[in-house]
Amino acid sequence: MKKFELLKTECEEGILTITLNNPEKSNVLTTKSIDELRDAIQEVYDNSEIKGVIIVGAGEKAFAAGVDVREIAKLNELNGRKFSENGQEAFALIESCHKPILAAVNGYALGEGCGLALACHLRIASENAVFGLPEASIGIIPGFGGTQRLTQLIGKAKALELMMTAEKLTAAEAQQIGLVNYVVNTREALIAKSKDILEKIMANGPVAVGMLINCVNATCNPSENGYQTEANSFANCCKTEDFKEGSTAFLEKRKPQFKGS
Repeated sequence: MKKFELLKTECEEGILTITLNNPEKSNVLTTKSIDELRDAIQEVYDNSEIKGVIIVGAGEKAFAAGVDVREIAKLNELNGRKFSENGQEAFALIESCHKPILAAVNGYALGEGCGLALACHLRIASENAVFGLPEASIGIIPGFGGTQRLTQLIGKAKALELMMTAEKLTAAEAQQIGLVNYVVNTREALIAKSKDILEKIMANGPVAVGMLINCVNATCNPSENGYQTEANSFANCCKTEDFKEGSTAFLEKRKPQFKGS
């Protein structure tokens, strides 16, 4: 895998860990780091050895504390739209990936840092995690899809409240409203829990897991008939070697050996 300036990557036993590696600046997201993240996720699509992904922030202070305000302060209407669309495309690449991508959130996940966590398929947080989309406090709004994903995840009224008041949530509060799947005590436990979940997912049929992601995403796409997507995906699973292996293994009372085909 290529080397990055603002990311650190490590792949072990099929799990790629992507670390946002700018702890001195609370892992803020810049145009460069977003482009690097896009490249890293594209590698996930292209590399068959990668089965799942954990995204984490370096250091104890932050997962990612938003975008670089110095950078966005220079934006106007024209390049502001381009900045937003570029971030939306990068985060959509994460959301649409057919391999599971987990956000392991330590410390602050604010603004587009929270937006990044929302784009991941699951979120695991340490007790010191703090979530929020407080962009209105500086006179702007989330631009990388956060208004849409937060609403889909926790509902319109609560999403509007959080964004309009610019209030932040503790890890426990985030779990209570369904924004976070699990809360653990330490950073070490955070990575361990993330790997444990990924290993459970990776033990299942890779094609089926990808189809599940596609079907669930369809529920939030107004141009897509989610039920038809489900039926089509079900049919596509029926023709796979994985389904033949899985059903045969079930009948033979043994563990299946999936190959992702």
